[in-house]
Amino acid sequence: MKFADFEYKRPDYSELEKQYRELIERLAEADNKQAFMLVYREIEQLNSHISTMSTLCSVRHSINTADEFYSAESDFWDEHWPLINVYQNRIDRIMFECPFREELYDEIPEVYFQLVECSLKSFDEKIVPLLQQENRLSTEYGRLKASARIEFRGETYNLSTITPFTESLDEQTRKEASAAALSFYSDNEAEFDRIYDEMVKVRTEMAHQLGFKSYTQLGYLRMNRIDYTPEMVANYRRQILEDLVPVANRLYESQAARLHHDTVAYYNEKMEFPTGNPVPKGTYGELIEAARKMYHEMSPETGEFIDTMIAGELWDLKSRPDKEMGGYCTSIPDYKVPFIFANFNGTSGDVDVLTHEAGHAFQYYMSRNIPIEPLQWPTMESAEIHSMSMEFNAWPWMNLFFKEDEPKYKYLHLGSAVKFMPYGVLIDHFQHEVYDHPEYTPEQRKQCYRKLEKMYLPHKDYSEAPLLEKGGWWFRQGHVFQSPFYYIDYTLAQICALQFWVRNQRHDPDSWKDYLHLCTLGGTMPFTGLVKEAGLISPFADGCVKSVINEVAKYLDNTDDKSL
Repeated sequence: MKFADFEYKRPDYSELEKQYRELIERLAEADNKQAFMLVYREIEQLNSHISTMSTLCSVRHSINTADEFYSAESDFWDEHWPLINVYQNRIDRIMFECPFREELYDEIPEVYFQLVECSLKSFDEKIVPLLQQENRLSTEYGRLKASARIEFRGETYNLSTITPFTESLDEQTRKEASAAALSFYSDNEAEFDRIYDEMVKVRTEMAHQLGFKSYTQLGYLRMNRIDYTPEMVANYRRQILEDLVPVANRLYESQAARLHHDTVAYYNEKMEFPTGNPVPKGTYGELIEAARKMYHEMSPETGEFIDTMIAGELWDLKSRPDKEMGGYCTSIPDYKVPFIFANFNGTSGDVDVLTHEAGHAFQYYMSRNIPIEPLQWPTMESAEIHSMSMEFNAWPWMNLFFKEDEPKYKYLHLGSAVKFMPYGVLIDHFQHEVYDHPEYTPEQRKQCYRKLEKMYLPHKDYSEAPLLEKGGWWFRQGHVFQSPFYYIDYTLAQICALQFWVRNQRHDPDSWKDYLHLCTLGGTMPFTGLVKEAGLISPFADGCVKSVINEVAKYLDNTDDKSL
């Protein structure tokens, strides 16, 4: 079947409630492992179907936010997911308090019960109205960005399709296009501030009602962080600040020199080379064929995976009006397939989608038959290891996409990974400050962001962008609004992915084997356990960042960037 043929049908909520009540009653009455697992599997089947319907709605709504049917269905799920969570919470409590719980561990890994504990601590029926409000605000943010109509040189663009002009070879074009895109955020500054201000208040109220001092504690539980703490994250951020920021600063200095400027203006940040950034060589169809060839040559497993993606049309990659911004990978549980959403725009980011999001999709494909569906995906920071590492595993095939610009792409790709990490920890640090100080006004939040930005990204030159100079860059970062505390996950995974890059550079014969093994594990272990199982050093270990970044810096320093 193709994705377009997957049937969506809104569940009858009253019937759903009846099913859950019956299953919960039977689960509570089960007095032995066999009876308990029989009911649990029925619950899993029901959850899988509900998740499938919700995901189909979410994907189709993000593909076209102007579709009235799926827009209304999206509103239904925003309203009803918190109500469904009430029943899931009751199921979780029965499972967690099961007197013979340890007998279940051979069929349900212990990590599942650790995740259940997070769920129990982070949810109560009394916060359902607040969760509904949070969902509505998140949807409002997505629709606001999708509504962008940017006038530029006589044509109208959205926030995705304007991007190629912000990377134009002509500096004046870059400047004007960046200013045009930025004007959308400036014109809607009050709306972005209002949405986020309401989000912070709603989340803080949730935390207080659940007995937490601040949303930070609740946010970590909602992110299922069961084996590391805010203190460990703060120590990791310190490593980035001390050991990696200086390397990133050197890269920005080299970039400014290549562009014949003293600093890198905000509209020049994405322009790495005076000869132009590397762009994919070929049509949409040729890029897909290159991906098919790459994955067939990479391994039998990846070959089977890419054939499934192509045959099922399990992606929507082209940018269109009214399509949501960004990219993601999700799964359709009833069909046991992943789905990739993206916005191709003619930049090297198109190839990154075919490696990054495909890394997520491949991991799910390899772990889709884990019998406990919630463990088919790992927690967020672990999931990003698969995607970012796949980007580096794909290096030997980059000539298929970039032809003679392959060396330029590799320098850009590796350098961008280094440059990204200070930004990633900045976003995390900012969110910690926001939720530790929920009383901040919108202006104080922007001041806080700009202060932290000067620590982690001292190269920033906003002399021609008032909104950015006063701390408004984060408006564009959807995770801040829709996935609080998520963003650090990318940097934790990046350090792990760079370890795979180092191993690949050394031609370590076990590198691919360890990566493949990691993909098959899904979420059957917590983050630090998966890292260890893959033969990697934990990012929280003192000295980890320095050991990795030293190897990366050697490669970058030994590349003649001015010749690219």
